[in-house]
Amino acid sequence: MKIVVAIKQVPSRDSQLKVNSSGTWIEDADLAWQINEPDAYALEAGLQLKEKLGGEVVVLCAGPESAAQTIREALAKGADRAIHIETGKTVSTDPLLLARMMATALDSEKADLLLTGLQSDDLGYGQTGVILAEVMGLPHATIIMNVEADGSVIKVKRELEDGWFQHVEIPLPALLTIQSGATKLRYATLMGIKKAKTKEVRRISASELAEGGQASIRLDRIYLPEKTKRTQLFDGPPKEAAAKLVEKLRFEARVL
Repeated sequence: MKIVVAIKQVPSRDSQLKVNSSGTWIEDADLAWQINEPDAYALEAGLQLKEKLGGEVVVLCAGPESAAQTIREALAKGADRAIHIETGKTVSTDPLLLARMMATALDSEKADLLLTGLQSDDLGYGQTGVILAEVMGLPHATIIMNVEADGSVIKVKRELEDGWFQHVEIPLPALLTIQSGATKLRYATLMGIKKAKTKEVRRISASELAEGGQASIRLDRIYLPEKTKRTQLFDGPPKEAAAKLVEKLRFEARVL
């Protein structure tokens, strides 16, 4: 089985984010980077399927030159080879344009299964995976917790609201978006890190893939959340005031 896993490089979760001088994105000169967390679970799901069924796992990443570090991490964990769509310093924030570039890059791969994370930690659109499925004409399912292959179909477990789950059979080839926390992530071994240095990474210019394509959305400006302080006094008897305080902490501050 050929499995393609789409991954993205995002700022580390403990990074101190600052808006750049133009206000169009974050200042990324001194940031630490890591694989997008939902994508890490998608990679783990792909590697587990490969261990059960054989075949290969191909990593697909669209990003700047620095994304090579994230790609090597995926290869060190067990992916067989990678495709790097080199975007330059400016990464597209349009999921439709990105999905079209990814579909073009995968045209010759003829994958049996495509896996993506549910959404990205930076933009959080949650759209790229399902748009990619539509562009490629593939059946798809989202918020996947578990995947089992059974001949020409796959059986998946979807997470719904209020602790409910849905079990679905989907014909192959197909695309799934994987939920975080679905399984335990593996670490790269020393041998895996050594092997990653020799694995194939095919590089494609984003300008070639996006030739003639136009972005359908544009990110004009971003803002840091405003921090405000407000004092509220609770009148009445101490017992009544305490009840009001608990209600505020539970339903507004959400700290209880």
